[in-house]
Amino acid sequence: MASLRRLPTSSNWIACFIGIDGKRYQRSTGIKADGKMTSRRQAQHIAEEYEDLARKKKTVLQIQRVLSDLYEDVSGEALPDSNAQAFATKWLDSKQAEIRPHTLVFYRIKVDSFMKFLGVKATGAIRELTTEDVRRWRDSEAKRLTASTANHGLKCIRMYFAAAKRHNLIADDPSKGVSILKKPQETARRPFTRSELEALLKVAPKEWRSLILFGLYTGQRLGDLATLTWEQIDLEHNEIRLTTRKTSRNQKIPICSPLLSHINALPQPSTRSKPVHPAADAQFKMLGRSGMLSRQFYELMTKAGLVEKKSHHKSQGSMGRSGRHNLSKISFHSLRHTTTSLLKNAGVSPAIAEEFVGHDSSEMNRVYTHIDQSAMRLAADKLPDFSQIKSDS
Repeated sequence: MASLRRLPTSSNWIACFIGIDGKRYQRSTGIKADGKMTSRRQAQHIAEEYEDLARKKKTVLQIQRVLSDLYEDVSGEALPDSNAQAFATKWLDSKQAEIRPHTLVFYRIKVDSFMKFLGVKATGAIRELTTEDVRRWRDSEAKRLTASTANHGLKCIRMYFAAAKRHNLIADDPSKGVSILKKPQETARRPFTRSELEALLKVAPKEWRSLILFGLYTGQRLGDLATLTWEQIDLEHNEIRLTTRKTSRNQKIPICSPLLSHINALPQPSTRSKPVHPAADAQFKMLGRSGMLSRQFYELMTKAGLVEKKSHHKSQGSMGRSGRHNLSKISFHSLRHTTTSLLKNAGVSPAIAEEFVGHDSSEMNRVYTHIDQSAMRLAADKLPDFSQIKSDS
């Protein structure tokens, strides 16, 4: 029978009852232990409800076992009954041939986070997971990450449950009742100024200086430049050819004179399949994303005096890592804005400038004619020369 007790750490009555696993559990009743008989009766009633719920759950499990036996007698097969963790492993294994490696890494990180949050429930039947389990996990993610990243993780977990439903492991999807988080107003990115670029290039180590120049003169994203190989650089036609990771867009970018001078000064590899930026390539492939490289770039901007230093560790009393929610107006992505701005300021049409960096905009959707490569090359030649700025590192 359920009983009550008091703890030195709580001012409320504590309910003591036996769980379905035979273990004794203690839960706060939420009723203040003020010495009044009325309060004690209320607390005792709640304690008995706790125990009753535990017994009902045991009854449900017994019914499930009977149904499992009946199903096996009729069909000759065991009733599908995968626990949450076991199905997660199967689901992730099945995705290997369907998605890109870096996407799979993200899925594994999110699913692992969800399973750790579930604790012992991860080893139980997946059908016992509730909407509240998913909601509480989403909220815990939002405390340490941005709303966008938390929402991205939630979408991954939704796919996990959708797969479980297709496999007849659950009747209802608990993640459907969990909404995505409202995103705070995002910080508008802006281009780098000329003086900021000069300060950045002066403190940049050799490989980062190269990444910055490639970013400035191609307008491409950090991940695409980190994994760029020599065989993607066609020096015969002075072009860089790549397929963007984010949009799967095929890009053919003219190499302007400053970038060509920089490329010719780089050590030539023994094979063309080698990455242009080996350290960045290794770091990107280790995690399957550019988060670590973005942090390094932020530290570089800090060294150049362009942004304030921020911590990536949780400070006492804060919700999540300090600085994570205070996004800077400049980042490596700002080089895309810088390229576009420099081209437009040099008199290049917006359509050509956006085609150059691979930007899918409403402006581009109104352009029905193909933009000739010679127009792109003329645009590239109008970019200013930052390649002669020497590094102090």
